[in-house]
Amino acid sequence: MLSLLTTLGTVPILLASNSGDGFVAPGLDHEFNPDPLLFSGTPFEIHRLILVRLIAVLVLLAVMVWYSRSAKLIPSRGQAVVESILDFSRVQIGEEIIGADKAAKYQPMIATVFIGILFMNLTGVIPGLQIAGTSLVGMPLIFALFVFFGFVLAGIKSRGFGRFFREQLFPPGVPKLVYVLLTPLEFFSTFVLRPVTLTIRLLANMVAGHFILVLCFLGTHYLYFEISGYFGAGLGSLTLLVGVIFVVFELFVGALQAYIFAMLAAVYISLSISEH
Repeated sequence: MLSLLTTLGTVPILLASNSGDGFVAPGLDHEFNPDPLLFSGTPFEIHRLILVRLIAVLVLLAVMVWYSRSAKLIPSRGQAVVESILDFSRVQIGEEIIGADKAAKYQPMIATVFIGILFMNLTGVIPGLQIAGTSLVGMPLIFALFVFFGFVLAGIKSRGFGRFFREQLFPPGVPKLVYVLLTPLEFFSTFVLRPVTLTIRLLANMVAGHFILVLCFLGTHYLYFEISGYFGAGLGSLTLLVGVIFVVFELFVGALQAYIFAMLAAVYISLSISEH
């Protein structure tokens, strides 16, 4: 495991030094076609992104098991942090959007989305991992489908099967002839576009942030070790400073994207269970 983590941490430097012809910027293969690390050629193949996701899941599981077993009336600092995250999900997302009287039954789903995406996103700034678990389309798509089936099932349970789909596809108060155009648009918007936009929004933000960080630190490495003199050192220090700033910014973006995803999940649930 230690050798694997070392490999993860040295990927950017290897990318920068694999050619003697100058600076080599990372390509899309770095994100979307990583080399296998374990079980190559089998259905259980594990590459860099899968390993990072497994680490994030194991850490999250360990934190929640610890919290469930050691929670006390007077919380420790760690317990207070976990409870503040759960309270934020419950109050600022669930109750604020769905309503205090209805949000409790949907809180497990909202908290799972919020905390799961948060942990996956924050792996992008952890040394040794250095890539978000949501930087490959599979994980954002899984979360998007989870939200999609969640709000559909919530609407069916709350409104009934026929009534739910009728309200979603045939908004009341519209002339019947307009339904010829409106119903296909409502179907596309509600049942196709929602999961697609959820997936793309999360994926694009995390991939963009990761590429900025990689370029900054690859540039720093190249300028420090390949460009001699004060010019290289000065520009290298500048790219290093920009990289550090973007690490902080990426922390903010990772938390913000988790919040937006969970907030949209709550909005979709609210729309599916409310009377039109």
